[in-house]
Amino acid sequence: MTYRQQSFASTTDTAAGQGAADEKIHRIRRRLERLIGIAATEGNTVRPLRNGDEIFTAMLDAIGGARHTVDMMTFVYWRGDIARRFADALTDRARAGVRVRLLLDGFGSRLIERDLLDRMSEAGVEVAWFRKPLYLSPLKQNHRCHRKVLVVDEQTAFTGGVGIAEEWCGDARDPGEWRDTHVEVRGPAVDGVAAAFAQNWAECHAELFDGRDRFVSHEPSGGAIVQVVRGSASFGWQDMQTLMRVILESAEERVRLATAYFAPDTYFVELLCATARRGVAVEILLPGPHTDKRVCQLAGQHHYEALTACGVRIHQYQPTMMHAKVMTMDGVVSLIGSTNFNRRSLDHDEEVMLAVMDAGFTSTLDAHYDEDLRASELIRPDRWKRRSLLRRAGETAVRPIRRYL
Repeated sequence: MTYRQQSFASTTDTAAGQGAADEKIHRIRRRLERLIGIAATEGNTVRPLRNGDEIFTAMLDAIGGARHTVDMMTFVYWRGDIARRFADALTDRARAGVRVRLLLDGFGSRLIERDLLDRMSEAGVEVAWFRKPLYLSPLKQNHRCHRKVLVVDEQTAFTGGVGIAEEWCGDARDPGEWRDTHVEVRGPAVDGVAAAFAQNWAECHAELFDGRDRFVSHEPSGGAIVQVVRGSASFGWQDMQTLMRVILESAEERVRLATAYFAPDTYFVELLCATARRGVAVEILLPGPHTDKRVCQLAGQHHYEALTACGVRIHQYQPTMMHAKVMTMDGVVSLIGSTNFNRRSLDHDEEVMLAVMDAGFTSTLDAHYDEDLRASELIRPDRWKRRSLLRRAGETAVRPIRRYL
């Protein structure tokens, strides 16, 4: 074959591969749009951010450049230098005349320092609390706002897994620096992320918007197709469950899941097994020795034997706490946001997830996943079956409370 023939063949193969990827993206987009009822948007730029050094720098830079509005919500806002840095940034913008709103979960952010709250409020930051446990009925106590959202000037948005605490600082170099993934979004999908904030703010504050909200239009910013899915605390089947189900049932080649808390119900365990049995490579990346919720880890370990028997490969991350919430499918579709693969996220909490239909973005997340696997240990079925009676007893002990984990 001549060089020209080789070049033509390579170009043809590339075009065919791109065409197949585009067709797969179109198919999954239409399934998600119809079955969830939320339109995806085109023309987005989606930038993955890995670990605190990247994530906090990007978020603080965006806040520092705000000229009109800053809307921020988080489940965790604890103590330490990073908590003060965010408070300083929000305070500075409020004093400069920017409308700044901060929504904190009443349970997850209960450890925030009082002086930070006082300083922000005095500067004009509007601070609201989502469902403070002290004032709630027992029915609402269990339904938390787990979303992490930052929207600046209605044009740049961030979401993902990080909370505002020292645990997320650094670059996952040791057990004191958690491994996590966040994402920066520009383009029409920003409206969906902003709506996640507005939905919870409306429950906590009398004023939903004011004259400083410009309701800007979004010019195309990139080539990514993005659907923003909001999970809300309710009863019955939820949109977040549909999102996960559609991705698993649509996979043809490979599904990769990274989650901080793995405690699914029987339905999703069987769905993971069914996906693997039809020839799809299914990989799950979970925390290993460094986990902040050992009870949840025990609940998930109850399912390891059934999953590995079906061909699912389970890896435990060794260097530090694995806190990312990421799923990739067939190299072209990614899910990223605040949702864990557990009953709490799927059934009980307010969550937000981006379905990003873009091969380049997914390739980056897959490369991060490959790097994480090199720092992980594979659960081997034969050795797992021989685990100790003490470990089995722990798994059995947490079964009655799995739906709350």
